[in-house]
Formats: sequence, C-alpha cells, structure tokens
Amino acid sequence: MDPTATARIDPQDLQELVGNLLENALRWAETRVIFVVRRAEHGVRLRVEDDGPGMTRAQSESALARGVRLDTSAAGSGLGLAIVEDLMALYGGELTLDRAPLGGLAADVWLPASPVSAQLEKSG
Repeated sequence: MDPTATARIDPQDLQELVGNLLENALRWAETRVIFVVRRAEHGVRLRVEDDGPGMTRAQSESALARGVRLDTSAAGSGLGLAIVEDLMALYGGELTLDRAPLGGLAADVWLPASPVSAQLEKSG
C-alpha cells in the first residue's frame, strides 16, 4: 500500500467499499487474495484480485445490479458490488471488473484525489 495515496471519500464509505470488495474476494478465492492501493493519475487506485473461478463479462455486468446473486448456495444479499458501483457514482470514481492474473476476479477502483494528494502530485 502506498501511504501517500489519498482520495476524496468519507472514511465510512471507504470502509464499505473496501469491505465489500474484500468480502467477495475472500468468499471466492481458493488460496490467495491480493489488495493493492497506489497513487494514480489524479487519484487513487484500489485493486482486489483473487484466484477463484472469476466471472464472465455477462456475469460481471449482472453482478453490478442490485440484488443479483450469482451464487445462491452461499449466504449473501447480492448488494456488495452494487453498493461499490453506487459509491463510484457518488464520488465520481470508476469500477472495472476483469479477469485477474491469478485466474479469478480483479476489481479495479479509481477514486479522484483529495485536494492534499493533488497538491503532492503537482509538487513532486
């Protein structure tokens, strides 16, 4: 994790965002989950990858809809990724779901920089 990475987001919303992404990754992973936070152009990138079965493009699109559950055999509400998508809309961020190098799902989030991190980018 990059300790200089900061974003313009309420701490409780950040906890909700990260919690939902990690909960999904831990639920589906076989043995590995990777969580990365780094500064990016005009913002911050959060990436969560797992080595589980992953999703097809159609499943990824469905998973972002509120209440859609791809696995009805496990407990859950089907709200996790929809909440992340709602938070992205609220804060002007972006969520991308793709295949991870580990083989499972990669959830990539970009959030706009906070005023402090924007100043750091300009100065150095």
